[in-house]
Amino acid sequence: MWSGRTVFILAAIGSAVGLGNIWRFPYVAYSNGGGSFIVPYLIALLTAGIPLLFLDYALGHRFKGSPPLAFRRLKKPTEFLGWWQVGICFVIAVYYAVIIAWALRYVFFSFNEAWGDDPATFFGEDFLKQDSSSSFGLDFVPGVVFPLLLVWIATLVILGLGVQKGIGASAKFFVPVLIALFGVLVVRSLFLEGANIGLDAFFHPDWSALTDSSVWIAAYGQIFFSLSVGFGIMITYSSYLKRRTNLTGSGLVVGFTNSGFEMLAGIGVFATLGYMASISGVPVAEVVDSGIGLAFIAFPTIISSMPGGPFFGVLFFVSLLFAGFTSLISIVQVCVAAVQDKLGIGRVPAVIGVGGSMTVVSLLLFPTATGLNTLDIVDNFANNIGIVSVALIAVVTVTWVLRRLPEMQDHLNAVSSFKVGIVWRVFLGVITPIVLAYMLINEVVTRINDGYNDLPNGLVTAFGWAAQGLIVVVAILLTFTPWRRSADDLEYTPEHDAPDTTKVGEYS
Repeated sequence: MWSGRTVFILAAIGSAVGLGNIWRFPYVAYSNGGGSFIVPYLIALLTAGIPLLFLDYALGHRFKGSPPLAFRRLKKPTEFLGWWQVGICFVIAVYYAVIIAWALRYVFFSFNEAWGDDPATFFGEDFLKQDSSSSFGLDFVPGVVFPLLLVWIATLVILGLGVQKGIGASAKFFVPVLIALFGVLVVRSLFLEGANIGLDAFFHPDWSALTDSSVWIAAYGQIFFSLSVGFGIMITYSSYLKRRTNLTGSGLVVGFTNSGFEMLAGIGVFATLGYMASISGVPVAEVVDSGIGLAFIAFPTIISSMPGGPFFGVLFFVSLLFAGFTSLISIVQVCVAAVQDKLGIGRVPAVIGVGGSMTVVSLLLFPTATGLNTLDIVDNFANNIGIVSVALIAVVTVTWVLRRLPEMQDHLNAVSSFKVGIVWRVFLGVITPIVLAYMLINEVVTRINDGYNDLPNGLVTAFGWAAQGLIVVVAILLTFTPWRRSADDLEYTPEHDAPDTTKVGEYS
């Protein structure tokens, strides 16, 4: 268990604050109305993000288990949903670690600005050794293999130390340091020439965008993806909380801290892009980018042109490294906890078995000359189809099929300072499913009609649709695999029947 609520909050913040907060949110906000995007973003946070976060907390804390065990205790047939979430976490982990390995290398590249005058060519050809003529290959890139192996070793060592000594202790270090480092980076960016131009582009409101449904979907999508909800992480983390814990209060802290960091990231990123636009003599719109292009091409270009560039570069890539690393730990922990629960084995054997298999898959598929395309496809399908699908089915199952939302409400309200009621149930049972269903249908139709980014259909099918199908098949097989627990232990949670010996001061 966590030693206290503070450690849980730090770990949950570490999971929620990831690469997407830094390189995705600023671009999404800018391209969907700028300052006016904050309105649908906050509405999405309050009507879907935090309600779904509360549901994950209630499931994990009430049924005291990893996603498969928690869903099985909710209702035996729903165990499948838990394994589906575990499968998605497995897929995300094997490619997410690769991006962290890139950030690790770029920390050292920043010292001497190794990318030279052409960061795009350096990243694609010199660093990743991309082979544009091949759909898939196994030409390994040593410059990626070795840092990737280091990332996995560090992750598995922390997980092997346990929930409190490993995950909790790392969160207590990485999260405050991440916020401090990124705070310094933001302050530095505000004093750059042209920073005001970038901030004006970021915050300038386009109120007409509020009438565009795609802007609202973008806001809900950003909230779902950035809060680590719907795919097992918060179910797992909340299962380690003491029996009497303020769940809703913790959820509000995590939700608003995550959004606060995203706003901080937007300020830092666009102040820096404003500098780039100013020295280049072009509008901000011509230098805006997101994702991998922002982190590994646009920012190195800026670093090379600014005074004190190496220092700024180290701050930026160490921030990326820490943000990604804390998220990776939480993603892998979902799979480790599920295997521990299912097989009844110790933490170290579970970490070695699960983490070792993840490491092998990660090293085989992604540090290759064609790894970037594979990563891009798997990331798109895992997030936009995988997570959305399982979140939609889980919400509909709990709210409409099993009608267990009142029970979850009572559990949340038992200790929590912020009480939830009919409004929470409406948000979760009506608004969230409608938005998730729209997002899923739109994404599936687009992928079927247009493929993905002009990539070969064979590659998209093999690493997109096939991966999704494989996750579902494996989830079904694991659901029918016998548990190494007693039948009674699978059906109820003994901790909730025990007398409450907690003193008031211990959970306030």
